[in-house]
Amino acid sequence: MLIGSYSPSLVIISLCVAMLASYTALDLVGRIATARGRAVYFWMGGGSLSMGVGIWSMHFIGMLAFSLPIDVGYDLKLTGLSLLIAILSSGFALWLVSQPRLPLSQLALGALIMGGGIASMHYTGMAAMRMTPGIQYDTLLFIDSLIIAIGASAAALYIAFRLRHAAPHVVLARGVASVVMGIAIVGMHYTGMAAAMFPEGSVCGAAGGGLTGKGLDYLVLITSLAVLGITLLTSVLDARMEARTADLANSLRLANRELTQLALHDNLTGLPNRVLLADRIDQAMQMVDENGGCFALMFIDLDGFKPVNDAFGHHMGDELLRAVGLRLRGNLHGQDTLARIGGDEFVLLVALPEPNDAPTVAARQVGLISQPFRLAEQSLQISASIGIALYPGNGTDQHALLMNADAAMYHAKSAGKNGYSFFDGSMNTNARKQLQLLQDLRMAVEKDQLRLHYQPKFDAGTGLPVGAEALLRWQHPEMGLLGPDCFIELAEKTGLIISMGEWVLDEACRQMHAWVQQGYGHWRVAVNLSALQFCHVGLVASVSAALARHQLSANNLTLEITESTAMNDADASMSVLRQLSDMGVDLSIDDFGTGYSSLMYLKRLPANELKIDRGFVRDLEQDSDDAAIVSAIVALGQALGLRIVAEGVETDNQQDFLTRLGCDSLQGFLLGHPLPAEHFMADIHAAEQQQRASGT
Repeated sequence: MLIGSYSPSLVIISLCVAMLASYTALDLVGRIATARGRAVYFWMGGGSLSMGVGIWSMHFIGMLAFSLPIDVGYDLKLTGLSLLIAILSSGFALWLVSQPRLPLSQLALGALIMGGGIASMHYTGMAAMRMTPGIQYDTLLFIDSLIIAIGASAAALYIAFRLRHAAPHVVLARGVASVVMGIAIVGMHYTGMAAAMFPEGSVCGAAGGGLTGKGLDYLVLITSLAVLGITLLTSVLDARMEARTADLANSLRLANRELTQLALHDNLTGLPNRVLLADRIDQAMQMVDENGGCFALMFIDLDGFKPVNDAFGHHMGDELLRAVGLRLRGNLHGQDTLARIGGDEFVLLVALPEPNDAPTVAARQVGLISQPFRLAEQSLQISASIGIALYPGNGTDQHALLMNADAAMYHAKSAGKNGYSFFDGSMNTNARKQLQLLQDLRMAVEKDQLRLHYQPKFDAGTGLPVGAEALLRWQHPEMGLLGPDCFIELAEKTGLIISMGEWVLDEACRQMHAWVQQGYGHWRVAVNLSALQFCHVGLVASVSAALARHQLSANNLTLEITESTAMNDADASMSVLRQLSDMGVDLSIDDFGTGYSSLMYLKRLPANELKIDRGFVRDLEQDSDDAAIVSAIVALGQALGLRIVAEGVETDNQQDFLTRLGCDSLQGFLLGHPLPAEHFMADIHAAEQQQRASGT
């Protein structure tokens, strides 16, 4: 037998080519698994060519590594056939592992076909030598080579199938697997080569006109490496492109999700907004229509939110709204919807077994909101007014239900707040009137419809005028002259009281300056401050600006605040009042005796005047308790060094009693009605003439 030998360098090169071909195959399987449409066929065709060339190159370099003591060549046609077998086997392998499933039976059949294909490639390549006499094979080693080919194919198919999807450390796993697969493929090849026996005197029939080894090994190596390298590079670049595309798609998905969130949810609280609420209401109506049952739509408006917002700033107001949303949302059932539809208005959609369950749910919401909120070291107390509309019964679409729940909420507010009210038909009429009145009120300042009437104050001892109280009126274009009881509450609810209060302050200062010019520099004009206006951060600046604008001395202005307003947050009130007092403005505690004042705080307040509420004055002659209370207030004020003003004086007996007690000044219908400035001064001039006449 002819004894052959191997080139160690080419053996090592064949092993490296086998590993590179294995890694390329595993990477291509991953590309095929993620490809879509025509790209699948592109990767499968290109992969078959690349993988087949790689396996065949390993085989052919291994053949070239083997040398005999005779000239050796390779038949071109049979060599080409072996390459074709390698490509077809590779194509079958790629197709098999790209299937959704790879059961054991399919894996075994595939290994048999692919192993047979690789063995056919090898032995066809051996036959390309066209040896005479023919090559003899050791039966045991021949069978071993077939077993190795089938086993290596089974392992390769299983590994490729398991590693086809991206996973953590998949590159490392494919690298290790390619080493194992390369060694198995090379093992099959060299086992087959070891099985070949060449008798003495053998002649290679392809040595003359076939492929020879002179430089062919390097050509095959370079060609195969180029094919594998280009394929692998293309796969890597495509993978990166796909990853970037996936990142872009993920970014788009996240952006769409954020846009959907912004479009359907409130940006401040994260709750559903009006758009999403409308859809939920429509769904709930459809469910009730199809399956029966009912649901309640509860319109929730926060009582006392605007004073918090104005006193502590919008940031604190936003934090309070978030806290309200979290507290209410934490007590909902899964099918309920809580939405914020604007400002301090929330809507709760709740499915009910029975309509009679609605009061329990509403009372729970009122109770939750009435509990104090602790925010930024501040304890904030608010309440809620809730209007309830039921379906079926209180509307046939979501617009009607919302409108009716809103009307019921306003009814709850007018009934005293901190409670709930069910809708009934009569509320719509009132709601429409209130809405129209509100629209008109928004234009009142701009259209110069506000008026000030002045009620005189008189010195209790001398009967001489000492000033006036400015009282707001609204000259409505259709309803005529309206008193404050018709619109002040609405102005406070909507925050319009701030702009209206600034107008009152400015107009009163303008008029007082005119009176000073007429010789009444000793007078004071009194302006009432609402609770909302007193809590507004711009109050001190507004007062200072009004005085400067009309060149009015601060001691010609008296600001009246109610006892309850002053004591609501005594420390904060103290700061504001001290700033006004330092400015020189006169400060009066209005309606004294009706609140729950602390004498300790009252002693610290920089007030100049106490004003006895008209409720005590009215019943002085019939109720001894009222007389005792008035006497106590006068004594307290005198002890604190405060002026005492009594309002609501309507009879001579009341005037005499209050004068004897030691009140400093009086006002009331007995002494003068509220009048426009020109009529007010006409009465003052008339009274002065009468007093001069009686004096002479």
